[in-house]
Amino acid sequence: MQKTFYMVTLGCDKNRVDGERLLGEIASHGCTVTDDPAEAQILIVNTCAFLNAAREESINTVLDLSRLREGKLEKIVVTGCLPQKFAAELYPALTEGDVFLGVADQEKLFPALERAYAGERVNAVGKGDGKRGTRVVSTAPHFKYLKIADGCFNHCTYCLIPKIRGKYVSYPMAELVGEARSLGRTEELILVAQDVTRYGEDGGENRLVPLLKALSELDNIRHIRLLYCYPEAITDALIAEVRDDPKILKYLDIPMQHCEDRILRLMGRRSRKEELVSLVEKLRREIPGIALRTTFIAGFPSETEEEHRALLRFLADMKFENCGFFAYSREPETPAYRMAGQVHPSTKKRWVRELYAAQAQISAEKLKQWTGKTLPVVIDGYDKIGYVGRAYFQAPEIDGNVFIVSPKRSALPGEVVPVKIHTAETYDLEGSIEE
Repeated sequence: MQKTFYMVTLGCDKNRVDGERLLGEIASHGCTVTDDPAEAQILIVNTCAFLNAAREESINTVLDLSRLREGKLEKIVVTGCLPQKFAAELYPALTEGDVFLGVADQEKLFPALERAYAGERVNAVGKGDGKRGTRVVSTAPHFKYLKIADGCFNHCTYCLIPKIRGKYVSYPMAELVGEARSLGRTEELILVAQDVTRYGEDGGENRLVPLLKALSELDNIRHIRLLYCYPEAITDALIAEVRDDPKILKYLDIPMQHCEDRILRLMGRRSRKEELVSLVEKLRREIPGIALRTTFIAGFPSETEEEHRALLRFLADMKFENCGFFAYSREPETPAYRMAGQVHPSTKKRWVRELYAAQAQISAEKLKQWTGKTLPVVIDGYDKIGYVGRAYFQAPEIDGNVFIVSPKRSALPGEVVPVKIHTAETYDLEGSIEE
């Protein structure tokens, strides 16, 4: 089967890695991938199902792409989290899809397509065989994601992930080190999982620090970034490793979700406000200059205006470098779905706006400290006025950027250049390359 494929991946960077394994499967069969959906014979929609809005986006993407059947399009493959969890309802209803696969069904792609070309609609959603296969990296060549585990056993009351991806499963360390080595020269290796800090615990012992040490020994990896570090699992050993290993960027993404103890208990979170404050203070004391990113949910069932105001005060006190805010989404099959006191959608939206407005001021003030100073910046690409890059406190696609205007010398994506900062905006910096 020699076909031309196009793939769109929705949702998180963990889903992106699953999509890259599908691209690897396509490459192993000698097929081509195009970046123009109108030129593809087979379209793959790698879906997200984390929230209702994500499910709607996934379905609408399939519907929109199905209009290309009037051209070269022959088959549509629907894969990822949406069919993994909702195949029973999705398969009979979404007739635009010819093949349905789950999150770990990459090796089923071509056998399922053979059946589809024989005239069958194929529901091949399963649990996969545990083989992760090769990858074709879809990010810029200089930063790459390394997914170190799948699933989750935190069981937050608002979250569907354990029902979609199952229990937490750590990938073998030797395989991860081999995969990182195979990725070639990498300026920034970004470790991801639903909970990076639980790595190895499904086998009885936390192995994150040994994994970091092993990855740091690779000559092709220059820097390592950690995302999705649950606060209660950030140990003294991990803090010391982040502090002492020059390859690990002084940046942690720590999803906190709220600060008030009553809401945290209802969410099924294990941390409490006093512990969160203590953790932030310890990290800043032990790792000078560390950048902290976190996320919060607004409008959890029964949340009050006073608890929302408390969260605003918490932001003002903690002064995180970067934050994301999300309106609570009522998801069926989660304990929070049945909780009393569901907050009105307009209130949730207002609270999210207020949180973002507060954080914008905090982020702007934090960035002002860099004006007049020189920072190492990795070049990500170009825009019409110059280069676009990032400093260590900016993760790709979720944080701000450093804009380098009217560059006096050329620079390539992945190159690290010294940039003198001239101005600071709400989330971004602007500067020039030092001679």
